[in-house]
Amino acid sequence: MIERNFLFAPSLLGADPLNLAANIDSLGANYDWLHLDIMDGHFVRNLSFGPEFSRALRKRYPNAFIDVHLMVDRLEVILPLFIEAGASLITIHAETEPHLLHASLSMIKNAGLKAGISLCPPTPAANIKSVLDLADLVLVMSVTPGFGGQKFIDSSLDKVRELVSFRAVNKHNYLIEIDGGINEKNITCSIFAGCDVIVMGSAVFRNENPGLWLAELRAGIKEAMKNFGR
Repeated sequence: MIERNFLFAPSLLGADPLNLAANIDSLGANYDWLHLDIMDGHFVRNLSFGPEFSRALRKRYPNAFIDVHLMVDRLEVILPLFIEAGASLITIHAETEPHLLHASLSMIKNAGLKAGISLCPPTPAANIKSVLDLADLVLVMSVTPGFGGQKFIDSSLDKVRELVSFRAVNKHNYLIEIDGGINEKNITCSIFAGCDVIVMGSAVFRNENPGLWLAELRAGIKEAMKNFGR
């Protein structure tokens, strides 16, 4: 049996805003990506980080894989700012200017970065089939973006399975990421459904030792995968 890999991408939105660097350092070597949620107060009813924070993150952690999730309108203004701000991967929403989705993904890839597409809970996976050949990642939102403390939407895993099927049939190479309400109770079923990248915020940073918690969680999931032949 070939062991399936999965990645942890702690969301900095769940960290203490006054102690972000200390929170990141507390992860040790037990994370894979750093997930950066960008909210503009228009596409979602919240505000978060800007390009200067992404640039500072790159300076402080030069070897980190910085996973930027743009929950924004006006991509023509905001996307170029983040392309130049140290991101490793930029994910844009399928719901933002869908007629420009192909052009925006192409812009990200032409800059030498990896490109992702995100889907809000009501958006069918079929809506992005025509651009999946450009995607390095598809992010399935398992809550309504922009609001904290929401319950995981179980039907999100149906969308994950559909994307797994699209990938196999069409020989695509994108990773599948899930974000929203993920915790120790639903993470294993998310990975079993086909998720490759797991975003968690408060579930990670609420722990006294986030790095140890991630290490133990990873070991437990790997054991479960071995037991169930995944």
